[in-house]
Amino acid sequence: MSPTQIVLLVLAVLVVAALVAVAVVASRRRALRSRFGPEYDRVVAEQDSRSAAERELRERERRHAELTLTPLSPADRARYAAAWEELQVRFVDAPAEAVGDADELVSRLIADRGYPTGEFAEQAAHLSVEHARTLTHYREAHEIRLRNERGEAGTEDLRQAVVHYRTLVADLLGEEPVGHRLPEQQHPDSPQDATTR
Repeated sequence: MSPTQIVLLVLAVLVVAALVAVAVVASRRRALRSRFGPEYDRVVAEQDSRSAAERELRERERRHAELTLTPLSPADRARYAAAWEELQVRFVDAPAEAVGDADELVSRLIADRGYPTGEFAEQAAHLSVEHARTLTHYREAHEIRLRNERGEAGTEDLRQAVVHYRTLVADLLGEEPVGHRLPEQQHPDSPQDATTR
């Protein structure tokens, strides 16, 4: 083989290796985007680079694999669904308290499923691996709850928080907790009715 052929062969091998590396990176990126959905974009926006964000997401997957998650028994699912229905009824008379109760119910449900309960950011990171599609709802509900604690949330905000919490509860239970009933915003001259849409 001539030196020119050797150089061309080495270049061809390097080009093929580079193409394979690019394909592997693209495949991993697609897999992360598919798994994490909107959470992928949120983490990319928060990090210094896309590769740092992807490292964070892979680290979440690694930590998630170490968890011992347990499905809820039918009795536990029924208990949570009943608790959720009761919470929605209480919303009509005490929306601010119902939002706090919804956050506590979600925390108990997360713990019963086997997720660590600690700071919100840690909970969200663990949930993002299997529940990324509903995680935005949890983040929004949590933010409204914090605004409520500061006295900055109105009734419609509180209703939205309950709607957001319900989305996560349904995802964690694997079913709608009480069909399609959601608390509606009450108008001053409308009758108090907890059953809605």
